[in-house]
Amino acid sequence: MPLWEDKPEAWHEILPGVRRRILAHDAGVMMVLYRIDPATTFPRHTHPHVQSGTVLQGGGRFRVGGETWQLTVGSSYTVPSDVPHELLSDPSGPTIILDVFTPRREDFLGETVPPDRP
Repeated sequence: MPLWEDKPEAWHEILPGVRRRILAHDAGVMMVLYRIDPATTFPRHTHPHVQSGTVLQGGGRFRVGGETWQLTVGSSYTVPSDVPHELLSDPSGPTIILDVFTPRREDFLGETVPPDRP
């Protein structure tokens, strides 16, 4: 069973003010940690993966389909596949979000680092 430790090379700036680290994954699931600067927009997008997440710090306005949710610490959500969504992070401080995608995001595999213990 693989084990990944946190290290600087595991973090990638994917947009201005948005960094992410692929925490763990296999073919069926991928866990991703995001660090988002205050008042940063993660633009509207879709993907075929189901995305579930929780806010660990900060929050923001999360537009999902035709709804807008105000996220705060402890808010958890599920975004069905192919539903448009975007986030405007809280302007008062950084936001940290843990997301889980199923199946694994093949398009994120270029950001993964080898496990520290295979």
